[in-house]
Amino acid sequence: MTIFNPLLDLSALARRLNREPGLVIACYCAQWCDTCRQYLADFQALAEKWPQHTFVWIDIEDSPELLGEEDIENFPTLAIQGPERTLFFGTLLPFISHLDKLIGRAGSMTEAVAKAPPLLRPLLAATAQ
Repeated sequence: MTIFNPLLDLSALARRLNREPGLVIACYCAQWCDTCRQYLADFQALAEKWPQHTFVWIDIEDSPELLGEEDIENFPTLAIQGPERTLFFGTLLPFISHLDKLIGRAGSMTEAVAKAPPLLRPLLAATAQ
């Protein structure tokens, strides 16, 4: 499974989001961040492990509108979003196993995160039209 970059393949990402009901897992990063560049390969491998979900790589400097009013202070900052709510938003240590465990537990996460970026599914679907 591929990682989508809304800056490079917005229409493909919008089609995927309209077709696949799984979670949206977003990594908010920056091109200049060494940690982000090293994390990318592991994020790609995790996307292959969880093909039912949509993995999105968002450069916060190129696509700040996808972050909304939230600030990023550390990398990697990740969001796990269901169809109607954000289940997780925060910084993780750059060990992909931490994100893997969160994805595995996502089904038991029932509370929406109060402070989080906008839901990507409706935002990107509207942008692609």
